[in-house]
Amino acid sequence: MAVLALAALLAAFWRPLSGYAAVGTAYGAHVACSCRYAGGRSLKDCAKDFEGGMELVSLSEDRAAKTVTARFPLLASATATYREGWGCLLEPYRR
Repeated sequence: MAVLALAALLAAFWRPLSGYAAVGTAYGAHVACSCRYAGGRSLKDCAKDFEGGMELVSLSEDRAAKTVTARFPLLASATATYREGWGCLLEPYRR
């Protein structure tokens, strides 16, 4: 019974959850990219700049490409790339 109730809740809130995940990962990628490549801090230190509630957003980087990718499990990911003179730019959104 509890599993059925959990499945019903998840189905009812899937759309808002995926929207929050998309916004959170875009924010996380942009903030962490700026912190890492414009600010010169470590990626681990940059995660301290996240707002409360973003504990499930994970970060990874590609140093050669100067990109930071933020992921929210099963729902969303976003990548920001540092470009000299422009700062960090989010890559085009793909679903």
